[in-house]
Amino acid sequence: MENPAWYSGAGVPPVGQTAPPGARGGQSLSSVLNELPSAATLRYRGPGVLPWGTLEEEEQDGGRSPQSFPEVSPVQPEDPHPSRELPWPMQARRAHRKTQARDQDLYTSRSRAGQWARLLSQSKEKMKKGVQTLQPWAWTLKKIGGQFGGGTESYFSLLRFLLLLNVVASVFEVCMKLLPTWLEGAPPGPPGAGVSPCGSYSPHTQGLVTFATQIFSLLSGEGYLEWSFLFYGFYPPRSTLALTYLCSVFASGLVCLLLILRRSVSGLKQTLLAESGTLISYSHRVFSAWDFGLCGDEHVRLRQSHIRYELQVELEEAAVRRLAAGRTPGQWAKVVLLRVLLNLLVLALLGAAFYGIHWATGATVDLKETALIQQAPLLKLVLDYLPSIFMSVINFILPPVFKLIGTLEGYTRGLQILLILLRTVTLRFASLLVLLISLWYQITCGGNAEAEACQSCGYNYKELPCWETKLGQEMYKLLLFDLLTGLAVTLLLQFPRKILCGLCPGALGRLGTQEFQVPEEVLGLLYAQTVVWVGSFFCPLLPLLNTAKFLLLFYLKKLILFSTCSPASRTFRASTANLFFPLVLLVGLAISAVTVLYSIFLIPPSKLCGPFRGKSSIWVHIPESIENLPQTAQNFFFFLGSPAFAVPLLLLSSILMACTVARANSYGRLISEFKRQIEREAQNKVFLAQRAVALSSANRAPLQ
Repeated sequence: MENPAWYSGAGVPPVGQTAPPGARGGQSLSSVLNELPSAATLRYRGPGVLPWGTLEEEEQDGGRSPQSFPEVSPVQPEDPHPSRELPWPMQARRAHRKTQARDQDLYTSRSRAGQWARLLSQSKEKMKKGVQTLQPWAWTLKKIGGQFGGGTESYFSLLRFLLLLNVVASVFEVCMKLLPTWLEGAPPGPPGAGVSPCGSYSPHTQGLVTFATQIFSLLSGEGYLEWSFLFYGFYPPRSTLALTYLCSVFASGLVCLLLILRRSVSGLKQTLLAESGTLISYSHRVFSAWDFGLCGDEHVRLRQSHIRYELQVELEEAAVRRLAAGRTPGQWAKVVLLRVLLNLLVLALLGAAFYGIHWATGATVDLKETALIQQAPLLKLVLDYLPSIFMSVINFILPPVFKLIGTLEGYTRGLQILLILLRTVTLRFASLLVLLISLWYQITCGGNAEAEACQSCGYNYKELPCWETKLGQEMYKLLLFDLLTGLAVTLLLQFPRKILCGLCPGALGRLGTQEFQVPEEVLGLLYAQTVVWVGSFFCPLLPLLNTAKFLLLFYLKKLILFSTCSPASRTFRASTANLFFPLVLLVGLAISAVTVLYSIFLIPPSKLCGPFRGKSSIWVHIPESIENLPQTAQNFFFFLGSPAFAVPLLLLSSILMACTVARANSYGRLISEFKRQIEREAQNKVFLAQRAVALSSANRAPLQ
């Protein structure tokens, strides 16, 4: 058998072979292959220089036989035939034999390592499949994605992920806070009067407690709940408990950060692929998106629905882009002016909302001292929930307004949802920050340590004798009010609407079917999780309560989705959600980290409650605990905090970062080269198809 690649450049058969008749009169295979676009690209040497393999260059060189190129050989390491059986020149056989010997030695030396690598790879794949089978609600998510699109599926996937984070945080809270408290005996009661110059603290209700008072205490976190495992102030000042209490915050925060980063990286890969244009072409959806391993009619139908929703998203965004491309400069000026005015309106609405939250927080403290509020427990409960009510009303009214503004701006569907998400995120997180700043102003007397109320103890002990518990109660009320609001909207609004409208014919009956609003629902989850992260230090059982809340929420939203909702008329790409939602979650984690770390390092702890009572700051307990360790352990921890450890760590991190960036750049160049190679292969196919058509036409012409 001949190897045409060996002599295609010279157009001469190998030694001992004769050219076929008529080969010199017609166009040879080598000349046809040299005309391929990919071959022309490879032979290109710059402007004004003849490509490799042209006839002019061969004539100047006087013609060279393949024997004059001993270094070139068609080495085929995987060829099972021995070298002597190959129809090649002697030099090519020798090179082939040497390559085979070298590959055999390399395989022999690395066979054991290769076997271990294959075993490790197979074990990883099996573990990955096992973990995927253990994921809860996998079939439910697939069914939701098939019937309602990838955007709705991303909401329930995020809810499942947040449930995992809360389970992990609950394990830390139980193992590092509750268990040490139980194992060391029952905690003492609250301190009496005269124990501390910072006043007294008596959370227990005196006298006979009615049932209504107990209900109000359950809803507000006061009374019998205030001095319980639920809040910070209950935990006694024990050295071991204080250390585990503080370490649990850092441990759970670090684990949550790593899990979120892992999810963000996977979402970033999907988003880059989706936004790069590689996977959003219609040909990919039609020819490459089908899974031929599907079994069962329902799986096939769900996959068909999923592909249909993806095509719908692409067609919607393509229509908006075509409309934008056809605008005149005057139309663009009108659109830009309209967008500027709408963004000014958004800023005005946000400013009014933030001022209202600040006013509600201040009014809660001022009105509590009035006689009317003291005599009416119901009014006192409403006043306690006034910041939560105000924030919930704002978060209920403004997101639909933002959605209406987004439709007027003329962006694509994906960009509209992104802007709505950004504005709603700003509203929810900034409202929480305004509440925290208002509470900080009350605790620290506006940051003035020389004020009369804060001069003795470093915080406002007259109004807030245990400020950590007060902060935990606010987060507890936000969580509870959010749950009660969701249940009320579902049971008192959505289901009755579906039932009543279902009894009516025509257009009135269709009013009972609504669309699942993914942006608002997702941001509600992220807001609730941020509240839990902020309050977990001051209310240790808050992650456990949030776990039960999310578990109830999953089944409730699933019931609402399948019973009262229809597929969205305008969908959005799920890859945007896979990246944006974890990033917003990271922002929420950063807000909670700043709040907790500020409380740990800069605000003096309460002198009458909590495991850090009597300390100048919460962080002081860590150096004191290190001083009680043996000298070797002390030296090790002090070395970790010294520049001798920090500087090499920084240098090593910089080197690793530079290596990672260089590796990413090399991978990017390699991917670009592969893309260009794919384009050249496509050009080759087009060229060969054209030549085949031309040859067939030329062959039919003489017959006619």
